[in-house]
Amino acid sequence: MLIFIIGLLVGGLIVGALARLALPGPDPMPIWATILLGVAGMIVGGLILGLLLGHGLGIVGGILGAMLLLYLYRRFAQHRPLWGPGANVRR
Repeated sequence: MLIFIIGLLVGGLIVGALARLALPGPDPMPIWATILLGVAGMIVGGLILGLLLGHGLGIVGGILGAMLLLYLYRRFAQHRPLWGPGANVRR
């Protein structure tokens, strides 16, 4: 059980960091928020790709899911676009 939790935390950190790296713009968030982004991305990406393709595509599906969640957070919580004018403006 401990190995599963450690693996989940490390996997969440890797997936969350890669998703933040893939989307342009500043994302000031602590490491625990990056881990939660990665874990939630693995769940969302696994569910969506599992429904569409029949399997979740592993880490790629997790990164895609985390990128989707990060985009939605920026769009609806921070009210800023992904790119273009105002993308780097913090409100």
